[in-house]
Amino acid sequence: MADLPKGSEKLLNAWAFYDWANSVYTLTIASAVFPIFYEALFSERDHYIDVFGLHLKNSALISFVTAVAFLFVAFMSPLLSGIADYVGDKKAFMKFFCYLGALSCMGLYWFNLENIYIGLVFYFLGLIGYWGSLVFYNSYLPDIAYVEQQDKISAKGYSFGYIGSVILLIINLAMIMKPKLFGITGTDGEAAMKAMRYSFVMVGVWWILFSQYTYCFLPKGNKNANRKVTHHVVFNGFKELKKVWVLLKENIALRRYLGSFFVYSMAVQTVMLVATYFGAQEIAWSSKAESTTGLIICILIIQLVAVVGAVLTSRASEKFGNIQTLIVINCIWVVFCALAFFITLPIHFYVMAGIAGLVMGGIQALSRSTYSKLLPETEDTASFFSFYDVSEKIGIVIGMLVYGIIDQITGSPRLAIVFLGVFFIVGVLLLRRVPKRDVLN
Repeated sequence: MADLPKGSEKLLNAWAFYDWANSVYTLTIASAVFPIFYEALFSERDHYIDVFGLHLKNSALISFVTAVAFLFVAFMSPLLSGIADYVGDKKAFMKFFCYLGALSCMGLYWFNLENIYIGLVFYFLGLIGYWGSLVFYNSYLPDIAYVEQQDKISAKGYSFGYIGSVILLIINLAMIMKPKLFGITGTDGEAAMKAMRYSFVMVGVWWILFSQYTYCFLPKGNKNANRKVTHHVVFNGFKELKKVWVLLKENIALRRYLGSFFVYSMAVQTVMLVATYFGAQEIAWSSKAESTTGLIICILIIQLVAVVGAVLTSRASEKFGNIQTLIVINCIWVVFCALAFFITLPIHFYVMAGIAGLVMGGIQALSRSTYSKLLPETEDTASFFSFYDVSEKIGIVIGMLVYGIIDQITGSPRLAIVFLGVFFIVGVLLLRRVPKRDVLN
């Protein structure tokens, strides 16, 4: 099929539709069902397990594994994005990580504490597959959309993702709450756990199936590159990162924006990754059934409100500018982290879910499009977005380590959430230093 012209509606929609395909991972695996499933496995172990020669709290363990996975992605992405730009086939790399992530999600069906290491490997590879594919997915944005289109299509992608993932989560929720209606046998607890395992398989199938529409229309990559990979270009991505670093010295706006993004993004992503574990341990649910239902309902609230948040943020950026809008969103996050220290009841958690959803979709979509707008004229967009992703991943490593260490030492993650609020404050201060640019105002 001939490549569609840049800016065409069909191409933009095909790109955005990948969010529909892959966001089921972030919702079901990272945010909702898997954290509840993981907590349920430890229900009779008082949240602790002996693993890797250490006596670790379960939420600290998953935080540390997540941090290691993101550290791996941070090292891997420049290596692969440089090769992708060199050979001109970003789509092949995007597919590889998509399928790796999807198949690893299916592998979580066999996750149990008796074979904890195998389960953690599938969890680890799922993270790498999801985030690895995003390196190449995000790098397509300046290739397929003009500057004036990027805020809108970035927000549209996140909206597709929120809606698609909610549809699958509702199906999964019905399976978990009424497993016998779906032919899942066993006691209530056993049937619910089986339903959760089936939901992991459904995530993988959904991800692979719906990504095919995106692959059908996305171009291979840089049209001017059609070269074979040799040992001379294996580390080309790191050379490209060095070139990006040099260019950052000349582009003050981009450099300062990346600094602010690095700081506030580590807090955003950490909150997203640990919210369900926090809710399961720190909220006074009346029963295990209420805990499962309540946590999934909270995630649904976040996803649905996030659609509205992404659209409102896109409109706000048109009126007030990208940087000013990001400053306001970060201020809201500061308040969120302060309030999180005091919440104890389910109603508190529901309200906080609504606040989180409103600013979560907005800050993700606007951060991506703001970075895209600040890029210099270049065809090697994968390298620039690799730099963006490396900044994000290293930030997540720091955020997850901070959360895990405080959780392990104190036995409670409340102080860790408050500490993340400091990152948002620093993010605001750094955003205020970004010079005004026409594309941002």
